[in-house]
Amino acid sequence: MRLTQGKQALGAALLVGGLLLTACGGPGGSADQANRKVSRGSGADKPAAPSGTVGEGDRRSTFALDVDTASYGYARRSLGAGRLPEPRSVRPEEFVNSFRQGYPRPKGNGFSVTVDGARTGDDGWRLMRVGLATAQAPASGDRPPAALTFVVDISGSMAEAGRLDLVRESLATLTDQLDADDSIALVTFSDEARTVLPMTRLGPRDGETRDTVKSAVDTLEPTDSTNLEAGVTTGYETAVKGARQGATNRVVLLSDALANTGATSADTILERIADARREHGITLFGVGVGSDYGDALMERLADKGDGHTTYISTPADARKVFTEQLPANVQLRARDAKAQVEFDEDKVTGFRLLGYDNRRVADDDFRDDRVDGGEVGPGHTVTALYAVKLREGAEGEVARATVRWLDPESRSPREAHGAVSASDLARPLWSPATPPRLRVAAAAGYFANHLNATAQDPLPGAPSLRQLSGYVAELASTTEDADVRELADAVRRARQLGD
Repeated sequence: MRLTQGKQALGAALLVGGLLLTACGGPGGSADQANRKVSRGSGADKPAAPSGTVGEGDRRSTFALDVDTASYGYARRSLGAGRLPEPRSVRPEEFVNSFRQGYPRPKGNGFSVTVDGARTGDDGWRLMRVGLATAQAPASGDRPPAALTFVVDISGSMAEAGRLDLVRESLATLTDQLDADDSIALVTFSDEARTVLPMTRLGPRDGETRDTVKSAVDTLEPTDSTNLEAGVTTGYETAVKGARQGATNRVVLLSDALANTGATSADTILERIADARREHGITLFGVGVGSDYGDALMERLADKGDGHTTYISTPADARKVFTEQLPANVQLRARDAKAQVEFDEDKVTGFRLLGYDNRRVADDDFRDDRVDGGEVGPGHTVTALYAVKLREGAEGEVARATVRWLDPESRSPREAHGAVSASDLARPLWSPATPPRLRVAAAAGYFANHLNATAQDPLPGAPSLRQLSGYVAELASTTEDADVRELADAVRRARQLGD
């Protein structure tokens, strides 16, 4: 394996957020440029996973980076409630990217690139992992200020335990975590929307302003229907009024995304978000809650708003998002990031990318910086898994991965590269000698493939759910990782429901 990081692109010319504050894209440029941005589609009519037959003109695979994790969180919630998730809500890349991978970190902005893998069987197939990582977040106080507009769904459906009560607790906790120079606004919506709190700078932690914010949060009570359009519209209007120069300006939507009043089609709401993003540089982060959840709508809203989605169902989930990840991840590491993997046609006969179905980019648009990528913040990793079929006797370098992004400050293009050889893919996947984090990524990917009944066919080398349950249980024991224990529990529940 070879590792290279931070190489500057020579030609003319961003993901996966961090969470919440990390996807702070700037204004979107001209209308012509906006029209050229890649369409990421909707989860409702998901295309088949990309694949290629090397040597027949398809030897490259290109996608915009993605750090969403909502699909995995919602699947865990569904399994915990005793039902399998809706297959079309299963996005494999969000399963894989829900787990730590331990990649090397670069210095400054940009990415490190790590490529490795393992043998899935004796038929020539390998599982290849492409890992991208950004540098960790700066210490508190060393980042730009944040101006956050929280748009909170208080419709009747939010009365269910684990919805509005979890939102109230999360926002109150977050208020204590943010810095003195950060600002918060609060908008609520049910059948109509209203601004409960205009953009307010928090000031000292022992000051009265934070008590004012908490008091506003305490007033949130569920009522009436869900006019998501009104909430998003008022939220962006409030965010525009309170936008601060040099700050991370972000709308954070907390909802079950079950719109039933006003414009319930995504397109009308999406256009409002796109205008605000292009004109004011305000981005959207979607936080999903509830046992019934409009996953596809929330994902499309976040994509159009240059943002990301996550899903919370427990206080532990909320703490991770609102007290650990959000306060730390304000500073942007990369804009419009895209990845491209090129396979050697003399050594590889075919490949298949797992997931990223609505993040695909035309191969020839990889270095066209007018085509939208993903925004990525500090301390994040992005993992892509490929099933790769090697030719018999293949030796030496078989694939090269390149990530391209715009520097968040200068907006100049940069690239970093990594490559993998046939020998790097030779070890058995489930052997104890194979790195545990590679096996965790594989387990998450295979699990998603099992749950996604709309997939064309099983991923090569896929174990049965019974076998997978055993592999993940062993990984949970050896890694002593709470997230892997949760994965083991989810696989066990899926197996029971499938029996």
